[in-house]
Amino acid sequence: MRNQESKEKWNNLVAFVSKEFGEGDTLDLQAILFLIGIQELGKGYREFSKEEKTDLLHIAICRLLSNYGFYELEGRDKEGWPHYTTNEKLPPLKPGEQTILMKEAAIVYFEESGVQL
Repeated sequence: MRNQESKEKWNNLVAFVSKEFGEGDTLDLQAILFLIGIQELGKGYREFSKEEKTDLLHIAICRLLSNYGFYELEGRDKEGWPHYTTNEKLPPLKPGEQTILMKEAAIVYFEESGVQL
């Protein structure tokens, strides 16, 4: 992460989400993205197909990056799944930089929803 405060906030976020949803496991970034996708879908947890799980991760990434102007919510389809349009192409990022960006965006997402990190 970019600084010590961000690292602490990420660790606090992981601890919070793991306590709430981890059933004793420590959740990683992908699991947190999956949970954000479920939240954004707005239909609660159920069993999801492999394709739906991929779609949920995509929804989470689009939602998180919408805070930076890269995506915008276009609307929902007839099944209620959100769809995003690309406003701006992401700059080329190395894998580690992508991870940092997603972690920082997840921190913002949870803070905006009222979670104290």
